[in-house]
Formats: sequence, C-alpha cells, structure tokens
Amino acid sequence: MVDERVRIEIAFDGGQVLSVLAVAEAAEELERTLDAGGDGAFSLDAEDGLYTVALRKVVYVKRFTRESRVGFTP
Repeated sequence: MVDERVRIEIAFDGGQVLSVLAVAEAAEELERTLDAGGDGAFSLDAEDGLYTVALRKVVYVKRFTRESRVGFTP
C-alpha cells in the first residue's frame, strides 16, 4: 500500500512558514494533537525528512486539498 501524501504549511510564531509534503496520517495526527491542546514537540514524517515541530510555536496549519499542477494531464 502506498502512503498518501498531502501538502501542508505550518506557520510559526515569528512569521516562518514550513511547507512540506507529508504522509496524510501524520498530517491528521498533527491536527488532532493541536486540537487537543498538545504541548511539547511533534515529529512529522515528510517527503524530504523527519521534522520535529515545537507545538507551542505553531500559529496555524494549512492543509491543501490537492497538489497544484501547471499544464495538461493525459
């Protein structure tokens, strides 16, 4: 089974934004942890590596509905 990946942006206090292509299950777990008021750190498995996010610094998470592509698809 192939892991579905979704594009998410994580904005941090101070203005930095991290944009990653992450496993959908990991993105959902991040959202659940933030909704529950989680504190501490969260490890996010992304296409280009493993990120550890300080939850108390997260301002918002944006989840893209689909990957944007320019051009035609067959």
